[in-house]
Amino acid sequence: MSHLEDDENPYLLLTPGPLSTSRSVRRAMLRDWCTWDDDYNHGIVQVIRRKLVELATSAADAENRYTSVLMQGSGTFVVESVIGSVVPPEGRLFVIANGAYGERIAKIAATLSLDCVVNRESEIQSPNLESIEARLANDPKISHVAVVHGETTTGMLNPIREIGLICKKYDRILIVDAMSTFGGVPIDVDSLHVDYIISSANKCIQGVPGFGFAITTRDRLLETKGYARSYSLDLYDQWSTMEQGQGKWRFTSPTHTVRAFAQALVELEEEGGIVARNARYVENHRRLIRGMEMLGFRCLLPADLQSPIITAFHFPDSPDFAFKSFYQQLKERGFVIYPGKVTNVDTFRIGTIGEVYPDDVDRLLTAIQEVRQAAV
Repeated sequence: MSHLEDDENPYLLLTPGPLSTSRSVRRAMLRDWCTWDDDYNHGIVQVIRRKLVELATSAADAENRYTSVLMQGSGTFVVESVIGSVVPPEGRLFVIANGAYGERIAKIAATLSLDCVVNRESEIQSPNLESIEARLANDPKISHVAVVHGETTTGMLNPIREIGLICKKYDRILIVDAMSTFGGVPIDVDSLHVDYIISSANKCIQGVPGFGFAITTRDRLLETKGYARSYSLDLYDQWSTMEQGQGKWRFTSPTHTVRAFAQALVELEEEGGIVARNARYVENHRRLIRGMEMLGFRCLLPADLQSPIITAFHFPDSPDFAFKSFYQQLKERGFVIYPGKVTNVDTFRIGTIGEVYPDDVDRLLTAIQEVRQAAV
């Protein structure tokens, strides 16, 4: 359904999440649920957990080997849960950071007093694979590697396939923050040698905020019992409770968000799965780039580094351009975009995920043209 047919929202969110959702996903939250009831735990939570594994890998034995854990809070809560729960006391975390969200993982590690080393790259450069391999080859204490897949600081898609191969070669555990890509970009954790993949309800699966999730193997989780540096964010204990209680959460779960997510998963299936959704996002992105370039805007990243999730654009070469005014005028026309996050370059960002279709992108481009013409 195009946003043109949705009269419940005053504007379209063109952000990396929370993002615009379907009317049916929002309406799934109109019923209340009991957190102890089998209809909720077994009928909704357990179905979600199974479907997440199916989305994460097509490995023949995935149902027995892999599992998923749901965790209350924003995506960052789940990242902290994984980082703080799976690295052993004697382990060392190696963070690959080329943007704000890689740096956030490093800050989480520092706050938790984890032994951590950081490989920092420019926000507009892909991680240096030779440098990563050299670090793993020369530092045997490194036990875990963490990287962001879709770095929404810029819209960069980091090379998790190549990083996974390096981690496998040196027998390191790979943690991938796929917050903004899981469900919208094809990923097979088994073939990519990803040990933990993390995402959130309100990203490409097109649910609403309230919880996130991690997908890993049962064997990996069993190794981590007792490692957690947090009581409420203990990933192993959350998983163990869900396993034993058939979907029961340790603490009060966000029932309405969970129900909305279950509906979002149904709609993902109806669309044709991740491959079909990715095709829509790619077409949204293609139209956006073509149209913005025709309007005189320049992308921050080269095309070979760019994801179809969100795109950073340079401010136009005009002394009259003011982002706040640009933002407000687009909002009045029904579109909300995102400010920039790059350290030393003036940028703004436009997302192409969520309940957004190519005709929505065309309408956005018309609105941008109107705003720019009015400023002349």
